[in-house]
Amino acid sequence: MSSEDLKTLQQRDTFAAIQQMLAKAPSAAALQMQLAQGQFLQADNNVASSPPVIGEQYLVFTLAGRELAAKAELVQGVERLAEVTPVPNVVSWVKGVINLRGSIASVVDLRMFLDLEQVTHNQRTRLLSLQYNEMVICFVVDSVSEMLPVPPSAIITGNVRQANIPPWAVPYATGTALLANRAVVLLDVPRLLFSDKMQRYAAL
Repeated sequence: MSSEDLKTLQQRDTFAAIQQMLAKAPSAAALQMQLAQGQFLQADNNVASSPPVIGEQYLVFTLAGRELAAKAELVQGVERLAEVTPVPNVVSWVKGVINLRGSIASVVDLRMFLDLEQVTHNQRTRLLSLQYNEMVICFVVDSVSEMLPVPPSAIITGNVRQANIPPWAVPYATGTALLANRAVVLLDVPRLLFSDKMQRYAAL
């Protein structure tokens, strides 16, 4: 089989996978297309021969050198860092509000919220929009990398040390997914959005 034939088969498999994902979870499929457009088909050629991974879809992002992930069904979108309208009399980690596809959403600097070292924003900086029930908040994160399935057997919960969760993420994590040579901290989106600290917008 020629390399062109192999590439064509990979493309068919990719689009078939996206169609299947779209039928099960439209938001996950949309994010997959949004994140990987123009790059998804250039994956490692070994992917075609690898068995498919069965598991719930998560969106992976980075913060302070660690990989974290949120359930794809709770992710509204990923945007480049745009102009934010400041809001007076709020805590410092609330950077302001933006117009998110016709709705006003608060923008939270996740590094500041978690009391992490501040860094200069760059081309990889992203706004990650998370939603649970009626609550939608855009978080400034270091980068967003990929969508991946996480099988239940890969998730470690309960023991913080065993799960290798950094102290700043412990209050908002459900566990860690051990995937090959990666340890991805799984974010508890409802716990983050409805935490006491997140609900205190007023400046001290």
